[in-house]
Amino acid sequence: METTKPESWNTPQAPREENKKVVAGILAILLGGLGVHKFILGYTQEGIIQLVISIVSCGTIGGIIGLIEGIIYLTKTDEEFYQTYQVGKKGWF
Repeated sequence: METTKPESWNTPQAPREENKKVVAGILAILLGGLGVHKFILGYTQEGIIQLVISIVSCGTIGGIIGLIEGIIYLTKTDEEFYQTYQVGKKGWF
């Protein structure tokens, strides 16, 4: 019996966590002041901090931070976003 080498497209790989780049980016732009994008990425403490900053500043500073982070999220490549924010757990910018 002949043994064959498995092809790369048919080789099982370890399951990988879902990339949340687009969801986090859009939520950061639309609802950035509420810190929703932080909660989606699993950053509970940072989300609460951003929500408090928004309440204290009437939404201006928190909204600006959310807009900036949304743009940063959407301009990164999928792999770069995944490694930075989902594996590396970088909380701010």
